[in-house]
Amino acid sequence: MMIREANSSDKIPVLKFCKDTFSWGDYIDQVWDSWLSEGNLFLFEKQFQVGICHAFYSKDQTWIEGIRIDPHFRKQKIASKLVKYAESIGREKDTSFSFMLIDTENTSSLSMANSLDYGVFQTWNFYSLIPKRNSNYDVYFEKSLNRQFYSHYVKSWRWLPVDDATLSTFYEQNKIIKSNVDGKDSIAILTDSEHFDKTLIVTLFSNSQNATLQILYFLQNYGIEKNYERIQILTKEQLPFFDSLEHRISFHLMKKSLV
Repeated sequence: MMIREANSSDKIPVLKFCKDTFSWGDYIDQVWDSWLSEGNLFLFEKQFQVGICHAFYSKDQTWIEGIRIDPHFRKQKIASKLVKYAESIGREKDTSFSFMLIDTENTSSLSMANSLDYGVFQTWNFYSLIPKRNSNYDVYFEKSLNRQFYSHYVKSWRWLPVDDATLSTFYEQNKIIKSNVDGKDSIAILTDSEHFDKTLIVTLFSNSQNATLQILYFLQNYGIEKNYERIQILTKEQLPFFDSLEHRISFHLMKKSLV
Protein backbone atom coordinates (compact mmCIF):
# COMPACT_ATOMS: atom_id res chain seq x y z
CA MET A 1 0.00 0.00 0.00
CA MET A 2 1.30 3.45 -0.85
CA ILE A 3 0.28 7.01 -1.65
CA ARG A 4 1.96 8.66 -4.61
CA GLU A 5 1.43 11.38 -7.17
CA ALA A 6 -0.93 10.24 -9.92
CA ASN A 7 0.28 10.09 -13.51
CA SER A 8 -1.39 9.95 -16.90
CA SER A 9 -1.50 6.14 -16.93
CA ASP A 10 -3.75 6.19 -13.84
CA LYS A 11 -6.57 8.03 -15.61
CA ILE A 12 -8.50 5.13 -17.15
CA PRO A 13 -8.51 2.83 -14.08
CA VAL A 14 -9.45 5.74 -11.79
CA LEU A 15 -12.29 6.91 -14.02
CA LYS A 16 -13.68 3.39 -14.02
CA PHE A 17 -14.42 3.52 -10.30
CA CYS A 18 -15.52 7.19 -10.44
CA LYS A 19 -18.10 6.98 -13.20
CA ASP A 20 -21.04 6.14 -10.92
CA THR A 21 -20.09 8.19 -7.85
CA PHE A 22 -23.35 10.15 -7.94
CA SER A 23 -26.77 9.39 -9.40
CA TRP A 24 -25.84 11.61 -12.36
CA GLY A 25 -22.30 10.23 -12.73
CA ASP A 26 -19.21 12.28 -11.79
CA TYR A 27 -17.05 15.20 -12.98
CA ILE A 28 -13.58 13.72 -12.39
CA ASP A 29 -13.18 12.95 -16.09
CA GLN A 30 -13.56 16.69 -16.82
CA VAL A 31 -11.01 17.90 -14.26
CA TRP A 32 -8.46 15.06 -14.29
CA ASP A 33 -6.09 16.63 -16.83
CA SER A 34 -6.17 20.01 -15.07
CA TRP A 35 -5.55 18.48 -11.65
CA LEU A 36 -2.74 16.34 -13.06
CA SER A 37 -1.02 19.41 -14.54
CA GLU A 38 -1.48 21.36 -11.28
CA GLY A 39 0.15 18.58 -9.30
CA ASN A 40 -0.84 17.28 -5.87
CA LEU A 41 -3.23 14.70 -7.32
CA PHE A 42 -2.65 11.93 -4.81
CA LEU A 43 -3.35 8.28 -5.56
CA PHE A 44 -3.73 5.41 -3.09
CA GLU A 45 -2.37 2.22 -4.58
CA LYS A 46 -3.07 -1.26 -3.23
CA GLN A 47 -1.56 -3.39 -6.02
CA PHE A 48 -3.76 -1.24 -8.25
CA GLN A 49 -5.46 2.16 -8.06
CA VAL A 50 -8.18 2.30 -5.37
CA GLY A 51 -8.44 5.95 -4.30
CA ILE A 52 -7.59 9.55 -5.14
CA CYS A 53 -7.82 13.06 -3.78
CA HIS A 54 -6.55 16.39 -5.04
CA ALA A 55 -5.09 19.22 -2.95
CA PHE A 56 -4.67 22.87 -3.82
CA TYR A 57 -2.31 24.95 -1.69
CA SER A 58 -2.67 28.72 -1.59
CA LYS A 59 -0.97 31.10 0.83
CA ASP A 60 -2.14 30.04 4.30
CA GLN A 61 -4.68 27.43 3.21
CA THR A 62 -4.89 23.80 2.12
CA TRP A 63 -7.91 22.93 -0.03
CA ILE A 64 -8.84 19.24 -0.35
CA GLU A 65 -11.17 18.08 -3.12
CA GLY A 66 -12.17 15.13 -5.29
CA ILE A 67 -11.90 12.35 -2.71
CA ARG A 68 -12.88 9.16 -4.54
CA ILE A 69 -12.55 5.55 -3.35
CA ASP A 70 -13.22 2.39 -5.33
CA PRO A 71 -16.54 1.04 -3.92
CA HIS A 72 -14.91 -2.35 -3.33
CA PHE A 73 -12.38 -0.77 -0.96
CA ARG A 74 -14.50 1.59 1.09
CA LYS A 75 -14.65 1.49 4.91
CA GLN A 76 -10.91 0.84 5.05
CA LYS A 77 -9.99 4.42 6.04
CA ILE A 78 -8.35 5.01 2.67
CA ALA A 79 -10.02 8.42 2.37
CA SER A 80 -8.71 9.39 5.80
CA LYS A 81 -5.18 8.35 4.83
CA LEU A 82 -5.35 10.43 1.66
CA VAL A 83 -6.61 13.47 3.57
CA LYS A 84 -3.89 13.10 6.21
CA TYR A 85 -1.29 12.87 3.46
CA ALA A 86 -2.61 16.05 1.80
CA GLU A 87 -2.56 17.77 5.21
CA SER A 88 1.06 16.72 5.78
CA ILE A 89 2.07 18.44 2.56
CA GLY A 90 0.09 21.48 3.69
CA ARG A 91 2.04 21.60 6.93
CA GLU A 92 5.30 21.38 4.98
CA LYS A 93 4.09 24.43 3.03
CA ASP A 94 3.30 26.21 6.33
CA THR A 95 -0.45 26.48 5.71
CA SER A 96 -2.42 27.02 8.90
CA PHE A 97 -5.83 25.69 7.89
CA SER A 98 -7.33 22.93 5.77
CA PHE A 99 -10.75 23.13 4.14
CA MET A 100 -13.00 20.76 2.25
CA LEU A 101 -16.56 20.92 0.92
CA ILE A 102 -19.07 18.16 1.76
CA ASP A 103 -22.70 17.70 0.79
CA THR A 104 -24.88 18.25 3.87
CA GLU A 105 -26.56 14.88 3.18
CA ASN A 106 -23.31 12.92 2.80
CA THR A 107 -23.22 11.43 6.30
CA SER A 108 -20.30 9.05 5.63
CA SER A 109 -18.00 11.84 4.39
CA LEU A 110 -19.08 14.12 7.23
CA SER A 111 -18.30 11.35 9.71
CA MET A 112 -14.88 10.88 8.14
CA ALA A 113 -14.19 14.63 8.33
CA ASN A 114 -15.32 14.80 11.94
CA SER A 115 -13.04 11.90 12.85
CA LEU A 116 -10.13 13.95 11.46
CA ASP A 117 -11.09 16.98 13.59
CA TYR A 118 -12.82 18.99 10.88
CA GLY A 119 -15.78 21.08 11.98
CA VAL A 120 -18.51 22.92 10.09
CA PHE A 121 -17.18 26.41 9.36
CA GLN A 122 -20.04 27.61 7.13
CA THR A 123 -22.96 26.17 5.16
CA TRP A 124 -23.40 27.15 1.51
CA ASN A 125 -26.13 26.69 -1.08
CA PHE A 126 -25.58 26.02 -4.77
CA TYR A 127 -28.05 27.52 -7.25
CA SER A 128 -28.05 27.36 -11.03
CA LEU A 129 -29.34 30.25 -13.14
CA ILE A 130 -30.08 30.23 -16.87
CA PRO A 131 -28.65 33.17 -18.88
CA LYS A 132 -31.39 35.31 -20.40
CA ARG A 133 -31.64 38.71 -22.08
CA ASN A 134 -32.69 41.24 -19.48
CA SER A 135 -32.11 44.97 -19.04
CA ASN A 136 -34.22 45.51 -15.92
CA TYR A 137 -31.58 45.82 -13.20
CA ASP A 138 -29.90 48.42 -11.03
CA VAL A 139 -26.33 47.45 -10.09
CA TYR A 140 -22.89 49.02 -10.13
CA PHE A 141 -19.30 47.82 -9.92
CA GLU A 142 -17.96 47.91 -6.37
CA LYS A 143 -14.51 49.49 -5.94
CA SER A 144 -14.09 49.40 -2.17
CA LEU A 145 -15.12 46.32 -0.19
CA ASN A 146 -14.83 45.95 3.59
CA ARG A 147 -12.80 42.74 3.69
CA GLN A 148 -13.68 41.87 7.28
CA PHE A 149 -17.17 40.79 6.19
CA TYR A 150 -15.97 38.48 3.40
CA SER A 151 -13.65 35.64 4.39
CA HIS A 152 -13.78 33.57 1.18
CA TYR A 153 -14.82 33.70 -2.45
CA VAL A 154 -15.36 30.77 -4.81
CA LYS A 155 -13.03 30.13 -7.73
CA SER A 156 -13.48 26.90 -9.67
CA TRP A 157 -15.34 25.39 -6.70
CA ARG A 158 -12.53 26.22 -4.30
CA TRP A 159 -13.24 28.54 -1.39
CA LEU A 160 -10.22 30.83 -1.42
CA PRO A 161 -9.38 33.53 1.12
CA VAL A 162 -10.23 37.12 0.23
CA ASP A 163 -7.16 39.35 0.47
CA ASP A 164 -6.28 42.88 -0.61
CA ALA A 165 -4.36 41.79 -3.71
CA THR A 166 -7.29 39.69 -4.93
CA LEU A 167 -9.75 42.52 -4.31
CA SER A 168 -7.54 44.96 -6.20
CA THR A 169 -7.58 42.66 -9.23
CA PHE A 170 -11.36 42.26 -9.01
CA TYR A 171 -11.82 46.04 -8.86
CA GLU A 172 -9.70 46.52 -11.98
CA GLN A 173 -11.59 43.81 -13.88
CA ASN A 174 -15.09 44.91 -12.75
CA LYS A 175 -15.70 41.55 -11.11
CA ILE A 176 -17.53 42.77 -7.98
CA ILE A 177 -21.18 43.73 -8.43
CA LYS A 178 -23.27 45.60 -5.87
CA SER A 179 -26.92 46.55 -5.61
CA ASN A 180 -28.45 48.73 -2.91
CA VAL A 181 -32.20 48.89 -2.31
CA ASP A 182 -33.73 50.82 0.60
CA GLY A 183 -30.38 51.09 2.34
CA LYS A 184 -29.60 47.37 2.21
CA ASP A 185 -27.14 45.88 -0.24
CA SER A 186 -26.13 42.59 -1.82
CA ILE A 187 -22.76 41.86 -3.39
CA ALA A 188 -21.56 39.31 -5.95
CA ILE A 189 -18.03 38.31 -6.96
CA LEU A 190 -17.71 36.93 -10.50
CA THR A 191 -15.11 34.38 -11.60
CA ASP A 192 -14.66 32.13 -14.63
CA SER A 193 -14.47 28.39 -14.09
CA GLU A 194 -10.99 27.07 -14.87
CA HIS A 195 -12.28 23.53 -15.40
CA PHE A 196 -15.62 23.91 -17.20
CA ASP A 197 -16.11 25.87 -20.41
CA LYS A 198 -18.49 28.83 -20.57
CA THR A 199 -19.30 28.60 -16.86
CA LEU A 200 -19.65 31.69 -14.67
CA ILE A 201 -19.17 31.13 -10.94
CA VAL A 202 -20.76 33.69 -8.64
CA THR A 203 -20.09 34.13 -4.92
CA LEU A 204 -23.18 35.94 -3.68
CA PHE A 205 -23.51 37.74 -0.35
CA SER A 206 -27.21 38.44 -0.02
CA ASN A 207 -28.25 40.95 2.64
CA SER A 208 -31.49 42.02 0.97
CA GLN A 209 -33.88 40.05 -1.18
CA ASN A 210 -34.74 43.10 -3.29
CA ALA A 211 -31.09 43.95 -3.88
CA THR A 212 -30.38 40.29 -4.67
CA LEU A 213 -33.14 40.26 -7.29
CA GLN A 214 -31.40 43.17 -9.04
CA ILE A 215 -28.16 41.17 -9.10
CA LEU A 216 -29.94 38.09 -10.48
CA TYR A 217 -31.40 40.18 -13.33
CA PHE A 218 -27.92 41.51 -14.05
CA LEU A 219 -26.37 38.03 -13.98
CA GLN A 220 -28.88 36.68 -16.48
CA ASN A 221 -28.09 39.44 -18.93
CA TYR A 222 -24.34 39.30 -18.23
CA GLY A 223 -24.44 35.60 -19.02
CA ILE A 224 -25.96 36.27 -22.44
CA GLU A 225 -23.62 39.17 -23.23
CA LYS A 226 -20.49 37.21 -22.26
CA ASN A 227 -21.65 34.00 -23.96
CA TYR A 228 -21.86 31.84 -20.83
CA GLU A 229 -23.87 28.65 -20.98
CA ARG A 230 -24.09 28.12 -17.21
CA ILE A 231 -24.29 30.40 -14.21
CA GLN A 232 -23.45 28.74 -10.89
CA ILE A 233 -24.23 30.72 -7.74
CA LEU A 234 -22.78 29.90 -4.32
CA THR A 235 -24.28 31.67 -1.32
CA LYS A 236 -24.78 31.19 2.41
CA GLU A 237 -28.31 32.58 2.17
CA GLN A 238 -31.61 31.19 0.89
CA LEU A 239 -32.41 33.08 -2.31
CA PRO A 240 -35.87 34.40 -3.25
CA PHE A 241 -37.99 32.80 -5.95
CA PHE A 242 -36.73 33.89 -9.35
CA ASP A 243 -37.37 32.77 -12.91
CA SER A 244 -34.99 29.92 -13.96
CA LEU A 245 -33.19 29.98 -10.59
CA GLU A 246 -32.89 26.46 -9.18
CA HIS A 247 -31.52 25.32 -5.83
CA ARG A 248 -29.33 22.29 -6.55
CA ILE A 249 -27.62 21.24 -3.33
CA SER A 250 -26.27 22.47 0.01
CA PHE A 251 -22.74 21.99 1.34
CA HIS A 252 -20.87 22.29 4.60
CA LEU A 253 -17.56 24.09 4.32
CA MET A 254 -15.39 22.06 6.71
CA LYS A 255 -12.38 23.60 8.42
CA LYS A 256 -9.44 22.25 10.42
CA SER A 257 -6.45 23.91 12.04
CA LEU A 258 -3.11 22.47 10.92
CA VAL A 259 -1.06 24.16 13.62
